[in-house]
Amino acid sequence: MALEQRDGVVFIDGERRLPERAVVSVYDRGFLYGDSVFEVIRTYGGRPFGLEEHVARLHRSAGKLAIALPWSEASLVDELARQVREAAFTESYVRVVVTRGAGPLGLDPDLADRPSRITLIHALTLPPTSVYRDGVALLVASAARATDGTAAEGAKASNYLANLLALREAKARGAYEPLFVETTSAGVRLALEGGSSNVFALFGALLVTPPERRILSGVTRRYVIEAAPAAGLRVETADLPIERLLTADEVFITSTIREIVPVVRILDGERATTIGAGVPGPAVRRVHRAFRAHVGAGGPGGASMPWE
Repeated sequence: MALEQRDGVVFIDGERRLPERAVVSVYDRGFLYGDSVFEVIRTYGGRPFGLEEHVARLHRSAGKLAIALPWSEASLVDELARQVREAAFTESYVRVVVTRGAGPLGLDPDLADRPSRITLIHALTLPPTSVYRDGVALLVASAARATDGTAAEGAKASNYLANLLALREAKARGAYEPLFVETTSAGVRLALEGGSSNVFALFGALLVTPPERRILSGVTRRYVIEAAPAAGLRVETADLPIERLLTADEVFITSTIREIVPVVRILDGERATTIGAGVPGPAVRRVHRAFRAHVGAGGPGGASMPWE
């Protein structure tokens, strides 16, 4: 998804700025230290989807980073809804970033006392049809992420360096996205989540997704869990060892912009495993349709599905 700067609409602390003049201080801690949190939101029919949930998660993430926000969730919801209307795209990609703010150089978080919020809005662009029609590959990655093992674990923090480097390696190997794992004390590798997605695996009529202990609690993930029964599936939240994942009938990842993307191959070191028949299976199609129906989302182009 390529977003051109000149086509964007930008707000800083609630005020609209020309994209080429939308700047923050070089002393902003988000720039200096990655000391910030963010959310990505999309619209359906011009309306932000799951807006209250995204804003609530943004506030939870800020709390995990000990960033005290001086505005309420309700006021930010109203502000973002107004900004989307003002941007006036048919469908929008929205990224809202909250930093701890600017202050003197130094790691001490108390050096900044006024958080900043930045909203970027662009016309929504979806992945190519081939991603949904043919499915994608994931590359197993074991890199530690910035918040792993810290009080901020599970926060949607902006320090994505580990994810970025893992994605670079995944693309170099012909994969679409990395799949992060955790190795237990017993040496068992557990699937956690994608570089920017949650993961699901299907075994018969059982849909398994890792627990929220070490992952970002995805908004789309939650709606998929709710919609699964309508697709004839039952859901279990449980640890998902890589060796079990490789035996799944179907695998897919979820995220706000992409919704549901089928996974047809997993690369693990020098081993490449084909999932199922190596093509998107019938269950992922049923789940995707059930998700759309559950959230009342027609999406760009009306009721058509992204692989059609």
